[in-house]
Amino acid sequence: MPKPNPKSSEKTVEELSRLLADSYTLYLKTHNFHWNVTGPMFTTLHTLFETQYTELALAVDEIAERIRTLGAPAPGSYVEFAGLTAVKEAKGVPSAPQMVRQLTADQATVTEAAQRVVAAAQAAGDEASADLGIRRLQVHQKNAWMLRSHLEK
Repeated sequence: MPKPNPKSSEKTVEELSRLLADSYTLYLKTHNFHWNVTGPMFTTLHTLFETQYTELALAVDEIAERIRTLGAPAPGSYVEFAGLTAVKEAKGVPSAPQMVRQLTADQATVTEAAQRVVAAAQAAGDEASADLGIRRLQVHQKNAWMLRSHLEK
């Protein structure tokens, strides 16, 4: 087995840190929308948002532990996450359809972060991190599809 390249490992940690920040920010946003959704699709969206934020709560732990496994400290504060995330916080309380649109776009953002983890990990010969990234890709692609389905007429 080839010896890991420290520079490549640093890139993997950097991308995992961004994935962690995006995932945590999406967790918080989805939980916020779960609490504040209203309208005729309340029950459906309230339940869907809960399913998605519950899965994200487990995911952030797995991502942070992978960063630690690679020997780096995991970011863990709002300030650190804000500096790393590409997911935008919601302003005010959007309507239910706006919530779904925002979360759909955010799922795509996290999918892109997961793709960067896969690329960096594969370049470093780190199959475990690549596997984590691939599993996150699958979850976020499925979540985006489920959210988009609520926008169809």
